[in-house]
Amino acid sequence: MEPLSHALTAAVLVLLCIQTTAATWCVVRSDASREALQAALDYACGAGADCVPIQPSGLCFLPNTIQAHASYAFNSYYMRRSMAPGSCDFAGTATVAKTDPSYGSCNYPASPRNAGGILIPGEGGATTTIATPVSGITPPSPPTVMPLYGTSGGLNPIGMVPAFATPSNARALLEFSILRNQFLKLIFLLLTLWMFS
Repeated sequence: MEPLSHALTAAVLVLLCIQTTAATWCVVRSDASREALQAALDYACGAGADCVPIQPSGLCFLPNTIQAHASYAFNSYYMRRSMAPGSCDFAGTATVAKTDPSYGSCNYPASPRNAGGILIPGEGGATTTIATPVSGITPPSPPTVMPLYGTSGGLNPIGMVPAFATPSNARALLEFSILRNQFLKLIFLLLTLWMFS
């Protein structure tokens, strides 16, 4: 009976590992309007996404479309927020994908570790001016962008008022998420040690 219990434990460990390490990316929804994407792109870049690669000299500038630029910025924001629930919505213009959107020399980070660091909500973010694609439509003037969960309101990734009233609540959620991941890793390690002892 012992080999069967070891095999069952190994199967559970593999499933746990696969479930917690499956890569996902945040990309634009194909039905999102250009105006909504522009507002969401402005928000993402103002709230901490790494938007340098979508600047004219960046590796992800081409194709020079609002969809490509917004997808990169959305994914950067999503990764820097540790793929937290609600961090890939942007007022309904984004969705989570399981297929890597990287192309050519433009690599979309697949984990928070590769996204240039984790930003803590309420601590501000890098504000970046985006060179938007040229078309016959004059985009609306960009809205005032406040840091995520700022005290003066502003658009959050869901398009509503901030979900947390204070940065300390947001920090607590981030710390809980990190602790949960560390706990899962500890359980995995303990089960592995138990299985091979």
